[in-house]
Amino acid sequence: MSEQRKQHITLQLDAHHISLNVQADKEALYRNAAEHINERYRYYRRSLPDKSVELIWVYVALEMAVNLQADAHAHRLQPIDEKIQELNQLIINTLKNNLKE
Repeated sequence: MSEQRKQHITLQLDAHHISLNVQADKEALYRNAAEHINERYRYYRRSLPDKSVELIWVYVALEMAVNLQADAHAHRLQPIDEKIQELNQLIINTLKNNLKE
């Protein structure tokens, strides 16, 4: 197997510079994630000006974890939603066919 090409990037999260070696095809994901984290950090700094920097990062981390959990839950339910849609379509088709008869 060929190894994925790595790329060195530096991200800025608030005042912190983070240097990473990432798969080249995932660079944009890392940069977008860093921008999203910075947006949430700025939001909490404006919303909670009396809180410490450390506590603001806790709020950001908690929000990210909740979003990750919600996404995972939605992903687990997706096959169920698809099956429900299929069953609903079968019911609709059956009802239409019965009304025609």
